[in-house]
Amino acid sequence: MALLGQRLDSATAEITPLGDEVAVTVEPAHLLETCSLLKEDSGLAFDYLRCLSVVDYQDSFQVVYHLWSMERRHKMVLKANTAYDDPQVPSVTSVWPSADWFEREGHDLFGVVFQGHPNPQPLLLWEGFEGFPGRKSFPFNEYDEF
Repeated sequence: MALLGQRLDSATAEITPLGDEVAVTVEPAHLLETCSLLKEDSGLAFDYLRCLSVVDYQDSFQVVYHLWSMERRHKMVLKANTAYDDPQVPSVTSVWPSADWFEREGHDLFGVVFQGHPNPQPLLLWEGFEGFPGRKSFPFNEYDEF
């Protein structure tokens, strides 16, 4: 946590402990530069994107990046919050190419637009599918929870 505090600007990143990891929350405007720093800084070397997920808080979305350093053997979580009515964050495929399918899934299921994504084609749903079935507000009319 101290190393991240030294490398990241406290005005643009909020650093908090999260179990056995550290969580860093940044605004979408600072996401791409933060990702590049996390990967390129030799002391951090977060060269592997383990997972990217989207969390629906019903009034906002949070895009969550789980990172791992194969060289340094440490991990962290990076988070970016975005508006519910117009969810947009920059694509991180230029930093971690493995973000490709994760971002396409996030768009299909939640409607998050990953600005600058090189191939924004649907991954899970067919072209023309209406709505975003990952959202809590999506109507599952034939499903009753007991």
